[in-house]
Amino acid sequence: MLALHRAVRRFHATADAPPLIRFALHAPKYVEVEFGNGSVFNLSAEFLRVHSPAVDAKIRSIAGEKVISGRRLVGIMSAEPVGNYGVRILFDDLHKTGIYSWDYLYHLGSNKFSLMRSYIKTLNKYGLRRDPPRRK
Repeated sequence: MLALHRAVRRFHATADAPPLIRFALHAPKYVEVEFGNGSVFNLSAEFLRVHSPAVDAKIRSIAGEKVISGRRLVGIMSAEPVGNYGVRILFDDLHKTGIYSWDYLYHLGSNKFSLMRSYIKTLNKYGLRRDPPRRK
């Protein structure tokens, strides 16, 4: 139920997002989005991956919190439009089920620093890292 309330709050926070003017993929590192109000956001592959709107098997749930760790080096392989409202991004860890709506990208860009700070704080809280595990 808490997740549903968060999703509704997130939707209402971005329901008035300005129209998307430009989406540019700078693979493998980031995407650049520009909106009708002049806002331009560069969103890194790691940031987009850990804030994916999809649920997948590589997510750890700790005390009800969605925690994705070890994605600092993830890259973007491709992006494909979904209708006229969003984009599906394929990451090099083969995650591809999330559809990033233009409103959600605006939300991510507008709140990038606080979202990233919160992500790092959550990782630290559970002793996790942004870096992938070392191979032996």
